[in-house]
Amino acid sequence: MRAVINKMSLKFESHSVNEAFARQAVGAFVAQLDPTMEELGDIKTVVSEAVTNAIVHGYADKCGFITVTVRLFEGRALELKVKDAGCGIENVEQARQPMFTTGDDTRSGMGFTIMETFTDKMRVRSTPGKGTLVAMVKVLKERQV
Repeated sequence: MRAVINKMSLKFESHSVNEAFARQAVGAFVAQLDPTMEELGDIKTVVSEAVTNAIVHGYADKCGFITVTVRLFEGRALELKVKDAGCGIENVEQARQPMFTTGDDTRSGMGFTIMETFTDKMRVRSTPGKGTLVAMVKVLKERQV
């Protein structure tokens, strides 16, 4: 990747009301790259999906901390990481399959699929009993002046 031009990190408790906070904070931070409305929507959506996964699946019946880190790079690229210290994922490949969920009937099982679709690169590292890290990269289109 290119040189980092700015970075930020948020750490918050895994309460569902904090998903909107993370989504808006990341959106506001990324705005300095002048994304299109579609790109900004994609970024906010992947933040929402990753944070919601950490809340619903990572911490399930307990409270813990989630850390969201964003690095902005020259050339209109960004890296977004969402990390939790929750229960972890037993089988990452299975969890990444569309429609797979460990949640109840209200969950679609599309979180990782959405994250992968709306970014250019995604990787998931997880250790059962220790937590999960989702890292995504998105390169924004050059703006026409």
